[in-house]
Amino acid sequence: MYEKMKLSWFSNLKGDTLAGIVVALALIPEAIAFSIIAGVDPKVGLYASFSMAVIIAFAGGRPGMISAATGAMALLMVTLVKEHGLEYLLAATLLTGVLQIVAGYLKLADLMRFVSRSVVTGFVNALAILIFMAQLPELTGVTWHVYAMTLAGLAIIYGFPYLPVVGKSLPSPLVCILVLTAVYLLTGMEIRTVGDMGELPDSLPVFLWPEVPLNLETLMIILPYSVMLAVVGLLESMMTATIVDDLTDTQSDKNRECKGQGLANMGTGLLGGMAGCAMIGQSVINIKSGGRTRFSTLVAGVALLLMVVFLSDWVSQIPMAALVAVMIMVSIGTFSWESIRDLKKHPMSTNVVMLATVAVTVGTHNLAIGVFVGVLLAAMNFANKVGNILYIGSDETDEGSTRVYTVVGQVFFASSERFGNAFDFKETVEKVTIDLSRAHFWDITAVQALDRIVIKFRREGTEVELIGLNEASATIVDRYAVHDDPEVVEKLMGGH
Repeated sequence: MYEKMKLSWFSNLKGDTLAGIVVALALIPEAIAFSIIAGVDPKVGLYASFSMAVIIAFAGGRPGMISAATGAMALLMVTLVKEHGLEYLLAATLLTGVLQIVAGYLKLADLMRFVSRSVVTGFVNALAILIFMAQLPELTGVTWHVYAMTLAGLAIIYGFPYLPVVGKSLPSPLVCILVLTAVYLLTGMEIRTVGDMGELPDSLPVFLWPEVPLNLETLMIILPYSVMLAVVGLLESMMTATIVDDLTDTQSDKNRECKGQGLANMGTGLLGGMAGCAMIGQSVINIKSGGRTRFSTLVAGVALLLMVVFLSDWVSQIPMAALVAVMIMVSIGTFSWESIRDLKKHPMSTNVVMLATVAVTVGTHNLAIGVFVGVLLAAMNFANKVGNILYIGSDETDEGSTRVYTVVGQVFFASSERFGNAFDFKETVEKVTIDLSRAHFWDITAVQALDRIVIKFRREGTEVELIGLNEASATIVDRYAVHDDPEVVEKLMGGH
């Protein structure tokens, strides 16, 4: 038990501490921006990021992953805040947490196995594009100083690790922030800083119970928002966990992550924060800065609170150009450049799924819709491929009096039409034997196709025998087939 705790918490103290500080610095402007998007005070997003990170450090299923206020969640809150106010948002955040905990106990995270690699790649690329696009307002209509500082920040981020001795001692994003802040303070140039994003809180969060009526009307107001927040939050968190799994070559407990996200949202709702979820950008910053264990996530949350409450005068002086450089690094590092090269090697159907996921996610700025479209296209592509793997051969026996059809493959909704069209109902034979020993029937559509075939042959006066059904296929055919029901057959045959 001790060894397991040491591995999860204290096996990388220096790397986790430094990485957590970098993440905390990067979280501040993001939390403020997302608060503005949602239409709430900046402290709502900052308190949310603090409490989410701290709680998920203990309760989450993925060490090293960062959870906080996010843009995807903020966009879903706009109407609720505008029409009903902050208190209803806090109530919806609590309900979101409850729904996510229920999802964890129902093991809904297991549904992630239906998300194909092409969808994950599309999701990652779309997120990288969105992260980069989110930096453009800081690079539009500004003086040359901003561009110079941003380029200098990128040079530090990518060049510092190559310096002898000191290159591996500190995470380069932290060095970037410290150096550019020092340059700003020494020169006094006119550029935007963190302080220009919004007022930082000057007090610690306190326990708050949402002041809303506890009745059915309130539930009907917040439930639709809570369901959307729970779904989007879990989806983004599961996708983030998958990406961090790949980056660290480790596995995560995604059902525990669902429960952890739920506990974190309940906690943030009781501390005056908005609903949040895992953040791919900050998680990538954490991993690339050396963070690996739960301690890095805890440091990020605690450092964030200490900075904004007790060190706000210093934090407010950090130039936005430094944080823009860090986020551009995240965008470049997140994007799967191999996917561009693989476009020539991968099947067209796989490329379509990946590109559609990117296009829809970027076009709608809604991660859930993008992933849904990608999964839907991947499922349709799979069904089409499996549906084409169907062979039906025929042989004559007993001097032409019997025709034997041999069915090989999967019979379901996508292949049922092809299955039905493979039989010759006008051929004059006394008996038709359908050998199904190498076939499998999956659904009602397949059974209905078999019914039509048997009834059509009988209508022509041909005896039909089915042989070789495996146990699973025989079960569904026996339960739902009607070709042996005299009343149904008589009705279908027009009473003849």
